[in-house]
Amino acid sequence: MFKFLTSLFRKKADSVDSFLMYPEGKRYYRESHSIRRANIDEDAIKIINRLNKFRYKAYLVGGGVRDLLMGKRPKDFDIVTSATPNQIKRIFNNCRIIGKRFKIVHIIFKGKIIEVSTFRSLPEHRLEKHKADNDYLIKRDNSFGTAKEDAARRDFTINSLFYDPKNDSILDYVGGFEDIQKKIVRVIGDPDISFKEDPVRMLRAVKFSVLLGLDIEKKTKLAIKKNRLELEKSSTARLLEEYNKMFRTWKTSIIFEGLAENHLLDVLFKEPADKLKKNDPEWREHFMETPLGKRLAVTDKLLSAREEMTPAIFYSLIFYDIVKDLYENDRGHLAHNIKENLQPVFERMGIPKREQDNLVKIFISQPRFQVTDDEKERQNSFFKKKDYFYDAFMVYKIVAISEGNESAVQTAFFWEISLRQRPKPDSHQFGQQNRKKEGNKKRPPRKKHRDRRGGGSQNQNQNMSAEGNQLEKDQPRSNVDSMNSESDSENT
Repeated sequence: MFKFLTSLFRKKADSVDSFLMYPEGKRYYRESHSIRRANIDEDAIKIINRLNKFRYKAYLVGGGVRDLLMGKRPKDFDIVTSATPNQIKRIFNNCRIIGKRFKIVHIIFKGKIIEVSTFRSLPEHRLEKHKADNDYLIKRDNSFGTAKEDAARRDFTINSLFYDPKNDSILDYVGGFEDIQKKIVRVIGDPDISFKEDPVRMLRAVKFSVLLGLDIEKKTKLAIKKNRLELEKSSTARLLEEYNKMFRTWKTSIIFEGLAENHLLDVLFKEPADKLKKNDPEWREHFMETPLGKRLAVTDKLLSAREEMTPAIFYSLIFYDIVKDLYENDRGHLAHNIKENLQPVFERMGIPKREQDNLVKIFISQPRFQVTDDEKERQNSFFKKKDYFYDAFMVYKIVAISEGNESAVQTAFFWEISLRQRPKPDSHQFGQQNRKKEGNKKRPPRKKHRDRRGGGSQNQNQNMSAEGNQLEKDQPRSNVDSMNSESDSENT
């Protein structure tokens, strides 16, 4: 009899219910919360109603519900449902199934996309005994489940609330509603396992804490410090995507401050952090007073003044301390030295070749802004037409302001008074290699030009080197002796 009761208890502890504060789900109706249908996208409501019509459960979920409860305007409205991706596709003509790690459905409307995912089950290892040396990294996650399982497998309680438009109620399995009231970021289940399943959750925990004014729960905070090296297992493409989102918040400086305080910055951006640590062992305690903190603070301020900032500008500011000393060193080729210093960073972070070349151009051209002589007017006009000019100029200007360099600020003003160029739309898609092609148009065949001395390949190499040689000609000799053409050519 004792063994029977023990087995019942063990089964209950190792079930999905053991991860939930309210296994049957707690409902908060209209009089208890601030969400109103008038603040929700009409098309999202229509999708839920149509899924309900076909007898599938469907709710608004995640950040949209969280933001509405906190009085913020959601950036998007995600939906979760009991229908599988193929069943959703049979109901909606205007949709497509995407994803490898887990399949989701994008329902396409004019000017927007609404994401619909299927309830997913809890990973099997969550119901087993935890072992410290196990690899829990989730690589595929297409096992469908119930609403309570889907709530239990999400990252934080504040992101696991379901809004049901049928009766204007919030369905809470994990205590997320109360955590929003208490202003707490809390992991669902064991944070050690959660962060090993998806290390990017640590970065997101810090971001939510900073942006939403929440405190990270003590157990979660300790687990971040303990498991921070798990971030090295994360997909580089996913991390680049997270950084791009971070740069669009206008609060990159304080997010980086949070990453520094939680020991994540020296894992995510190891080389820049090593430079900060070398100059000041206590840099985490006063990150905003470091050169990087000052540069990012200036950038956020310019963003609030409606200046445009691309990811390339942010990465250049983050990596600036790695190359800064090279501008004062006249030994060797500046272009070669910059590439050599940045290559380990590029490889570790998985930055695509196209963006690598652009960042190198930005750094190579920094000394060029010091040349403001009237006799250089023609070369200056030529320089302003470069596709990387805007990014390079903004980096020069931000560094000058952050360092309090009045002479450099005045030089920046010289270049800014005639600045008309703005970054191209695709310059904001840093790291996204699968760019959309413009229709199915084929490029016209490139004409071959031959000179009297040889074939087209020799002439092409001469053209590729022209840009680097022009920059080299205009550099102050104290900064650079020469610049090879390879560094300034855009290889894709």
